[in-house]
Amino acid sequence: EGHEKTIRSVAFSPDGRRALSGSDDRTLRLWDVRTGKCLRTFKGHTAKVRAVAISPDGRYALSGGDDRAQKLWDMGSGRCLRTFEGHQSGVWDVAFSPDGEFALSGGEDKTLRLWDVSTGECVRVFEGHWAQVLSVDLSPDGRYALSGSADDTLKLWDVTTGVCLQTFEGHKGVACSVAFSPDGQHALSGSSDGSLKLWSTSIGSEMDGEEIAIDEEG
Repeated sequence: EGHEKTIRSVAFSPDGRRALSGSDDRTLRLWDVRTGKCLRTFKGHTAKVRAVAISPDGRYALSGGDDRAQKLWDMGSGRCLRTFEGHQSGVWDVAFSPDGEFALSGGEDKTLRLWDVSTGECVRVFEGHWAQVLSVDLSPDGRYALSGSADDTLKLWDVTTGVCLQTFEGHKGVACSVAFSPDGQHALSGSSDGSLKLWSTSIGSEMDGEEIAIDEEG
């Protein structure tokens, strides 16, 4: 306990010993998982913090909020190292690439953006959704991006070119949350329609973009 308002996002450190949270109170907090003690408070956002992520090496934290900004933080000191600016409205989700060199964000301005973590420069803008981008993820090999939107669809993107490779249609409500499987061959989505859907993302496969049926046992 420690946040003063709604907590919007949480993440574990790679070693599982620490947890990070982002809140409507405009702060991030780093926690000791074993004791529940708040180790550090990160201050700098001027509006709600909607998304947090921790780099694969555990050294950095990334946050996005309603102030349109993403911030890169030093986990050890709590210092803001860099602010990424470019979204025209709130940032709703953030993710690190597997190598930690890039960051992906999705926002209320209907775009995804890829950032160079070391410079803060926007490398690529992904356009195609006609409503807010609520959730993003990067494939385990870093080659593909996945997005879920308030337009009820998911989109699969080529990170190198920014081209939309596949649109996944089937939800009857907002695609609130998306994730790649550990092998990158499938995507999982959760929606305001109350359902989860499992999709094939295998590029070149006959099942590209098809929903996979899951029986009651599976």
